[in-house]
Amino acid sequence: MTERSATHATFTIERSYPVPPARVFAAFADGDAKGIWMDDPDFKSDGETEYEMDFRVGGHERFGGIAPDGKSYSFDALYYDIVPGQRIVYSYEMYMAGLRMSVSVTTVQLTPEPGGTRLTYTEQGAFLDGIDEPDKREEGTRWLMDNLGKYLAGELASP
Repeated sequence: MTERSATHATFTIERSYPVPPARVFAAFADGDAKGIWMDDPDFKSDGETEYEMDFRVGGHERFGGIAPDGKSYSFDALYYDIVPGQRIVYSYEMYMAGLRMSVSVTTVQLTPEPGGTRLTYTEQGAFLDGIDEPDKREEGTRWLMDNLGKYLAGELASP
């Protein structure tokens, strides 16, 4: 029998971007834009999972792919609160090879600051059965927020 466990963790990432909050918000709200800055070239399409994004309260976002080690991963989110230009709250599940690896609640807050926007990303997660670890998730999310900065600076283009 597999031993079950749940590790709870919260992490916060802050970034400043030299663009208005509306532009940062749009990068989260538009599926095409999000597909650019969230793209990890090491992950490949699984050939089955279509990217889905319904950015509204009650809407879902789903995608999946294959990691370099050959394992399949999928992401399934539900949006709970959206305040244009200010806040996004959603929950999401991550799966690896069909096994639920985590369930998280995420809040993205956008605050105007001189010269741009202050983004505060807070994730509260339950990491299940040792499949994923909070520090690895935080590292991956930091990479995504850095990629978002590159996208907003015009350094990332459509594939």
